[in-house]
Amino acid sequence: MTHEIVLGVLIAAPLLGAFLLPAASLVSEHFRNALALAMVAVSVLCGIVLLPLVSAGASIAISLPLGLGGILFYADSLAVFMALVSSGLGSVIVVYSFGYIRHYDNRNEYYLMVLLFLGSMMGLVFSRNLIYLFLFWEVTAFTCWRLIGFFREPRIVLKADKAFLVTVFGALMMLVGFLYIFADTGSFDLGRIKQAYAGRAAPSLAVFFILVGILSKSATLPLHTWLPDAGVAPSPVTALLHAAVLVKIGVYVYARLFVMTMDIEAVWHIVVPIIAAVSALVSAGAAFVETDIKRIVAYSTISQIGFILLGLSVGTRTGFAGGLLYILMHGIAKGGLFLCAGIIEHGTHTKDINRMGGLAKAMPMTAVAFLFCSFSVMGIPPFGGFFSKYLVIAGAIDAGQLAITLAFVAGAVMTILYLFRLFAMVFMGEVKTAAPREGSPTMVWSVVFLGALSLASGLLVALPSGLVQHSIVAFTGVLR
Repeated sequence: MTHEIVLGVLIAAPLLGAFLLPAASLVSEHFRNALALAMVAVSVLCGIVLLPLVSAGASIAISLPLGLGGILFYADSLAVFMALVSSGLGSVIVVYSFGYIRHYDNRNEYYLMVLLFLGSMMGLVFSRNLIYLFLFWEVTAFTCWRLIGFFREPRIVLKADKAFLVTVFGALMMLVGFLYIFADTGSFDLGRIKQAYAGRAAPSLAVFFILVGILSKSATLPLHTWLPDAGVAPSPVTALLHAAVLVKIGVYVYARLFVMTMDIEAVWHIVVPIIAAVSALVSAGAAFVETDIKRIVAYSTISQIGFILLGLSVGTRTGFAGGLLYILMHGIAKGGLFLCAGIIEHGTHTKDINRMGGLAKAMPMTAVAFLFCSFSVMGIPPFGGFFSKYLVIAGAIDAGQLAITLAFVAGAVMTILYLFRLFAMVFMGEVKTAAPREGSPTMVWSVVFLGALSLASGLLVALPSGLVQHSIVAFTGVLR
């Protein structure tokens, strides 16, 4: 089997699986669930097959001669890295869903939208044509709209509509930027655009419009409010949106366009870190005053996305390596926190942390998993999040941005404080809820796996670090 076929299967499997699931449900729910997991697992396995090739510096391309320059898929180490992170965490979330979703209606649509979302993510990360990248971007917006509004209550549908409108507004602004790039270069092909901008910076107006789209999808201040509101969705959906995939789309596109494809004016290496710092600090402050467990973890996500943006935008190899490593470490740990929040909500029938307490006694495995994932988000050694946070801050220092560095150090301290507060209010003290209980086996073992992985990714940090180092080989001469 050629590597081009493997790449095609990687992208097509979840997309095809999404539309096979309704028919599979006619056989049985177990068959539908197994098919959903299998289709996502195929993407993971294909990514693993491609990994040695792209790590050696090779690339794989697929070209389909359709309109607007054709559908172009291009696999390099950065794209495969992102695909593995997304599909790997997506697989864990699908397994968790077996226990979480089984009592709700709309289950067939749920799995269809989850797979369509993951398939669109695969198409997006491998797209080399800006227009098709935009189309996949918009499919993710549609699927997230349906998933956030899963429970169909009027107030929940309003929250889903808000998420859809904010992200689609950003996407349309991004499309304006893409059209500006096309007018300036005559192409939507990232390879040709890179050649066109060799030796000169991309127009700042185009960069501005594209950044609006990136910031809206990544829930960065001031386009962040839709993300905490998305906590009305089922917990596996919030894990998928907040941790594993959706909010990482924006930072991936930033890396793909503004580091790998186009040079940008020096002012953006100052403006973007400032936006990231303000977003990180404001959202960390919001996490201190919230009492809804899922909104607290959501504000934490907004804050941590600021760290990722800092690493990718300061223009140093150390910072960029930290930003990529942060995508992986944050995805593992924050995915675990949201899934733990789902177990807690199911077991206590509340999201208000003031009504919780003493849950470590009734939910010991969830408590340990929550603590391990929290340690990683805090950046406590030897958990994986420590290494990514250290590299990001070191990269900012290398870039000479000392004021920004101090702001992010303050943000890191705030992260420790509000997550310890959250753990103490939920798991310590006296039990306040009636008969709290642990989750189903698939739910519990999913969070235990992510908690253990948060620790293992730090103890064995050489493995993900090696993958990240391969991903930045292509940026030699771009990064300092």
